[in-house]
Amino acid sequence: MADTIEARLAAEGVTLPAAAAPAANYVPFMQSGNLLFTAGQLPLADGKLVATGLLGRDLDTATGREAARACAINILAQVKAAAGDLEKIARIVKITVFVASTADFTEQHLVANGASDFLAKVLGERGKHARSAVGTASLPLNAPVEIEAIVELA
Repeated sequence: MADTIEARLAAEGVTLPAAAAPAANYVPFMQSGNLLFTAGQLPLADGKLVATGLLGRDLDTATGREAARACAINILAQVKAAAGDLEKIARIVKITVFVASTADFTEQHLVANGASDFLAKVLGERGKHARSAVGTASLPLNAPVEIEAIVELA
């Protein structure tokens, strides 16, 4: 099997879902020049959140990392919907990771590693990116994590 992004996803046991449709008056992605901006992606799998609640109260850091990984999978689904082919990814420029957490939770960066590690693994050098990890009081649908991305397309 060729060493493609799709092959590396398959090796990880990941099948990309259909890109989620917007839930309100916005678009799921927007391209400007060779940059693709995704709307925030929730940790959905099979149409359901993989976890709900606040980090530091309802969920531990490991569960948050898994939720962040699910968000990254959904980001790739949006990129594939926009570009038609994941091989058009030149690089992930930046991700912004929002972590719904208690005021005293300080491991947002560790939660964000779930997405960063996954993207680096399946995209190689193209998956290394700048990142912000931000704690927030709540997210839509009681999701623990939401991630948006800026992707450079070739």
